[in-house]
Amino acid sequence: MPSHTARLIAVSAIFLSSAAFADDSADTIVVTATRSEQPLSRIGQTISVIDQETITTRQADTVADLLRTVPGVTIARNGGIGGTTSVFIRGAESEQTVALIDGIKLNDPSAPGGGFNFGDLMIGNIARIEVLRGSQSVLWGSQAIGGVINMITIPPSDTLKINLRGEYGYRNTGQIVGNVSGKSGPLSASVGAGYFRTDGISSFDEQLGGAEKDGYRNYGANANFNLKLSDDISVDLRGWYSHGRNGFDGFPAPSFAFADTPEYGTTRELVGYAGLNAALLDGHFHNRLGFAYTDTRRRNYNPTFGSAPNFLANGRNERIEYQGNYDIGDGWQATFGAENERSHFSTASGGPATTAHATISSVYGQIVATPIAGLTATGGVRYDHHNTFGGATTFGASGVWTPNGGKTELRASYSEGFKAPTLYQLLSEYGNTLLHPETAKGWDAGITQRLLGGAIEASATWFHRNSRNLINFVSCPFPTPTVGICAGRPFGTYDNVAKARAQGVELTVALHPVEPLKVQANYSWTDSENRTPGSSTFGKNLARRPRQSVNTSIDYRWPFGLSTGATLTHVGSSFDNAANTRKLEGYVLADLRASYPVTKNIELYGRIENLFDEHYETIFRYGTPGRAAYAGVRLSY
Repeated sequence: MPSHTARLIAVSAIFLSSAAFADDSADTIVVTATRSEQPLSRIGQTISVIDQETITTRQADTVADLLRTVPGVTIARNGGIGGTTSVFIRGAESEQTVALIDGIKLNDPSAPGGGFNFGDLMIGNIARIEVLRGSQSVLWGSQAIGGVINMITIPPSDTLKINLRGEYGYRNTGQIVGNVSGKSGPLSASVGAGYFRTDGISSFDEQLGGAEKDGYRNYGANANFNLKLSDDISVDLRGWYSHGRNGFDGFPAPSFAFADTPEYGTTRELVGYAGLNAALLDGHFHNRLGFAYTDTRRRNYNPTFGSAPNFLANGRNERIEYQGNYDIGDGWQATFGAENERSHFSTASGGPATTAHATISSVYGQIVATPIAGLTATGGVRYDHHNTFGGATTFGASGVWTPNGGKTELRASYSEGFKAPTLYQLLSEYGNTLLHPETAKGWDAGITQRLLGGAIEASATWFHRNSRNLINFVSCPFPTPTVGICAGRPFGTYDNVAKARAQGVELTVALHPVEPLKVQANYSWTDSENRTPGSSTFGKNLARRPRQSVNTSIDYRWPFGLSTGATLTHVGSSFDNAANTRKLEGYVLADLRASYPVTKNIELYGRIENLFDEHYETIFRYGTPGRAAYAGVRLSY
């Protein structure tokens, strides 16, 4: 029996009597699928919810560590905590995932692919994560080809609540996180902050010779205010801040091979939102007018050559948006809106800075209808106009039907997505202003079955997506041609040259036979291939997209208050490059945890990560943490 399988079975047997994930019951309320509060029983798309209980139980430090246990989601990180982290949903590129914090888009316009780096995203005061899988551009616009990840911080509360958490462990890793929420008159608020630091591991795999630890530190803050001006009018103010400093390794002279270096980088992210909410027509017509601002600043340093940064990048988004939600009638709702986003970027690496900006304007509309009991259908359309490439129209539709009051649910959806060319791809020294947006069309269908009053819940979903006009970098020959796409571009350019296909199955089962015991398991099989005609990599697997993953979580609360649990994750093998010549072996991770309430307000907790000290890589030659232990305390009032 393979060692991975043996370990998985052994740990499952040990902890089967001693699990927790989100309670995906039909009455769970979600907001990401329709941009309004809806129960899962009315959602035809595929969505997973990681709730506050799960976040607390799992004890994870980073959002990425929670996301890797979601069906259809895998991650790749170059080194330890703080390293650049990519999140792949259903085989799509990481840059084709929309990341949101409290509904505000987090993409970085200064990154070549324009995506969001999850490396600096700590759990901090995040209270809930919704993962919407499949193309979702009708409501969420550019980049929503793979799906949408919405992180929601601790909301304001009606009474005063104080939460404080601190922990310490492996390689001098420590953190402290706190949040205060409450209400005074018409003003309700939630404010928090956190600090994290670790000596870390070598980004260059320690088993290959990496000896210098690449540490990481992060401090951040969050704020959420709501001022009620009247029964029907209120003002929202939200903010989120993160500053990370991460050591990494490079390619030093004279060999220019990957090795230890003293290099490090800093990333500062600032997010702000101001909105006015108005309910009209006796509460049947809800309106929101808002302004969102994101600012990302990255700097890289190599002390070998002095104290000045050798690379800098600034990316900024300014978005004005209106959204309306109108209750047409019993079981019928309309959502519609308009957005205008202006993006800016500036990058420099040892020379003059390259700067550019672009504007994209959008309108969208969607109807959710329940024409008969047990059947809900959703349909929508969106139009975006970019000041460089022109327009893009996307459609989407979904439906969910239950013939027996929620015991059985059948779901299906058709979805389209697009991703606008980034500012770097359009207007940098390698830019091509003739680029078209990347596009995708896909569908999924699934069934959910609940038994024994919800004590058993199982689901199966099949998905398929075709993507085209994907943008790749094109190298130009020497001497540079005087005509064609390479004219005037001796170092290469970008072009719409690639196609891809992704398809697969997602299986989940949740068991809650008795109140103290929770078990959840999921299996994902994802076949993602390059389908570019004439390409040397036609038919090859997309890089860093493992075909199989299995996750199992088991938690048990003992009669005397102790809670114990385990999470087992098996990720299959993948390839690190498009040519499929560098293989990344599969691996199994086993994490154990326990917590004990000392008093009503004080809880002690601890965990062991990577119990079997598994050596693995998610990116070729980049290291990952070995066995690690942590202990902490939570205070709540």
